Amino acid sequence: MCNFAQPAKALKTMNWDDARYFLAVCRSGSVSAAGKLLRVNHTTVARRIAAFETALGTRLFDRTREGYVMTQAAENMYDNALKMEEYAQTIDRTMYAQDAALRGELKLTVPYDFANRILAPVLPAFRKHYPQIDLELLTTTGLVDLSAREADLAIRLTAKPPDYLVGRKLLPLRHGVYGTRRSLRSAGSEADVILFRSERTLPEWVRDHFPDARVVLRTDNLSTMHAAVAAGLGLARMPCYEGDENKKLLRLDLPLTPSTWGIWVLSHVDLRSTARVRVTREFMTDVIMQKEALIRGEASRYFETGGQS
Repeated sequence: MCNFAQPAKALKTMNWDDARYFLAVCRSGSVSAAGKLLRVNHTTVARRIAAFETALGTRLFDRTREGYVMTQAAENMYDNALKMEEYAQTIDRTMYAQDAALRGELKLTVPYDFANRILAPVLPAFRKHYPQIDLELLTTTGLVDLSAREADLAIRLTAKPPDYLVGRKLLPLRHGVYGTRRSLRSAGSEADVILFRSERTLPEWVRDHFPDARVVLRTDNLSTMHAAVAAGLGLARMPCYEGDENKKLLRLDLPLTPSTWGIWVLSHVDLRSTARVRVTREFMTDVIMQKEALIRGEASRYFETGGQS
């Protein structure tokens, strides 16, 4: 009679679903934040991580008051989980790119203010041309990861887009210094100015033209800046497409160092030929080029020092 040894418990291999939850906790540092990333309840994340640890027979995270801290086992696993994520995203993009139909979901990411000023007025026309494309407009101020298909197409205002995206620069981004007639009349070397929150020191345009300026507001939002300028709070440097759209605002005829930023229409290289991505890209490109004069500042109404404009 032969005696066979009891087989050892088989070690669970990590699948993509395990890796997805694992990476979300690694990146966010807590199950609640990971739940928001994955769009599930935080208790689901905690349960999945606990089950994964049990199956592996090792602890992946230390639970502390500050959150979930990776153990050495998690550190050892992290690079392989990233590779699984990359493979999964590649498969997802490849399958999506094979779809030649002009129907289905398409996610477009655009800066909030650009979307409101340039794109929103033409959305009815887009809907009329492509009624079966389910357009989702993402106007978050943060970066959206096109490689993970958080969006399929991007309109970005940037100096240089990421290398993994393909597309082209449509137009340069031009700026002007804007104010109401009243605030411009009272502006001298001590003009009241409105800056972005990131501008902790006076920017070049203020130093060159308003050396004794008073900073009356800093904001992280172009719409807020625009509203404050329109209310007469002070002067601000804004994109021409923003300032020239408001009939209450006038532009000062000042020499400014041109921005290196431009308006780009971009998609992931794997999606460049997908039908609904292609037609949406072409439609949005046409819309932007039709606004060329506005974007380049050729439609500006200038303030004249004599009080006329």
